[in-house]
Amino acid sequence: MTAKEYFQRGNECRQRGDWQEALANYMEAIELDPDSPAVIAKEMLENILNFYNKDAYNP
Repeated sequence: MTAKEYFQRGNECRQRGDWQEALANYMEAIELDPDSPAVIAKEMLENILNFYNKDAYNP
């Protein structure tokens, strides 16, 4: 898969509320393309998780 496809899959997971899977897809996208928009999406999702639900994400 391409970085764009991982980013899109991450967005789909995020919309479904599957935040951990969204993070995994964003990280795959970033690994393939460090300039991917997934960088910003991942940061935003981490901020949301850290603010609302600290137990859902374990770095």
